Amino acid sequence: MKVMIVGAGKLGQKLAESLVLEDIDVTLVDYNAKILERINEHIDVLTVTASGVDIGILKELNIKSYDLLVACTKGDETNTVICSLAKRLGCKKTIARIRNPEYTKQLDFVKKEMGIDHIVNPEFETAKAMEKYLLKNFSFYTGDFAKGKVTMLDFNIGHNEDFVGKHIKDLKNFSGFLITAISRNGKIIIPNGFTELMEDDIIHVIGKSADIARLSVKFEKGINRKEIENVMIFGGGKVGFYLAKRLTEANISVTVIEQDKIRCQELAEKLDNVLVIHGDGTDIHLLEEENLESMDAFVGATGYDEQNLLMALMAKHAGVSKTIAKFSRQNYTKIIDKLGIEVALNPVYITASNILKYIRGGKVVSVSLLLGGDGEVTEIIVGDDLPFTGKPLAELNLPKGIIIGAIVHNGEVIIPNGESVIHPGDRIIIFSLTEDLPTLKMFIKPHKGGVFSELWDRAKGTR
Repeated sequence: MKVMIVGAGKLGQKLAESLVLEDIDVTLVDYNAKILERINEHIDVLTVTASGVDIGILKELNIKSYDLLVACTKGDETNTVICSLAKRLGCKKTIARIRNPEYTKQLDFVKKEMGIDHIVNPEFETAKAMEKYLLKNFSFYTGDFAKGKVTMLDFNIGHNEDFVGKHIKDLKNFSGFLITAISRNGKIIIPNGFTELMEDDIIHVIGKSADIARLSVKFEKGINRKEIENVMIFGGGKVGFYLAKRLTEANISVTVIEQDKIRCQELAEKLDNVLVIHGDGTDIHLLEEENLESMDAFVGATGYDEQNLLMALMAKHAGVSKTIAKFSRQNYTKIIDKLGIEVALNPVYITASNILKYIRGGKVVSVSLLLGGDGEVTEIIVGDDLPFTGKPLAELNLPKGIIIGAIVHNGEVIIPNGESVIHPGDRIIIFSLTEDLPTLKMFIKPHKGGVFSELWDRAKGTR
């Protein structure tokens, strides 16, 4: 498969990294030669210094030989034009990043008329993820799978005596859950039953959604759990706008703090039943005047990672039960868990997950990048042609970095063990380390002679 990415920003780079790991041929086009030079130092892609709207360049690169073009430059209109040109020149599929809220109601028309196969909106998808977390009745959130029947969450065990110092196999009342990974001091550990948990480990747990809700109580001692009624959003940009709109539609009271006066006026005109405050959201006195302590949730959604993280932390110290921070710098991922903020969302990871799901297509239901992009959770619907259906998991010899976290069979959620069996039509949720993505790709798109066929043949002793 050949993919061209136009735009070497954070999304373009992250997408290129992910695709290269799946042995996909990637061409990255950008007009900034210095950025491309840095990318060439750590990503094995073909880089081209040029404009994506240059028809001559597209022809020179033989765009008609590409299976997919992803346009993720800074401009919505530029991305639209690039996709249209590529499609007319013979590229099989195109994806455009379009972020402007004014285009929301016209996306179907734009896709049809401009030859765009898929549109991604990082800010809108981030707002949806924030809304989903806020409307949950527990204080930790990673993702839902199997139409909400399965949930995977991150828990910082802190000094919790029910977990610290214990081997996973010895945890009490933990049947029905599976710890897929442990984050410890910035490193990822794939555990087994004899792995000992340590203070401040972050465990990534998968289980039935109802059971996960009960498990979360163990990590919320002393927290007054209640429904969200009042939310303060710091930052009235695209994420803040989308989130405020969705929350008010859910009958939640929303206050938006925005420093730009003209933007405040725009928000006041476009958002009904939202209190828009013109002021500096980093001014704690302003937040106190606007009753920060009475808020059920605080969301840092400006374009500055440091401000979002700092003010979410300040809100937490002020007694706000749920805090969210938007961030985009990958190197912040390792320190966020130590700050005490329940959720930090990266629009780049969310969008890259969306695109990966589209690229993999077919039976792939969802893809979620986790652990700073070092791992991912993929949900697929099992086809009839997989060589290992009807066989116990213990006999498959799966690589250590791939864990089948849940199986949904005939509507029933099964947290598997070695004796569990996968059947055609089942939904399975798979955790995979980034280094094992090539194997995961073979798992999602099996074929005769593929790696899982080899694993199964080896297990049967035929090779």
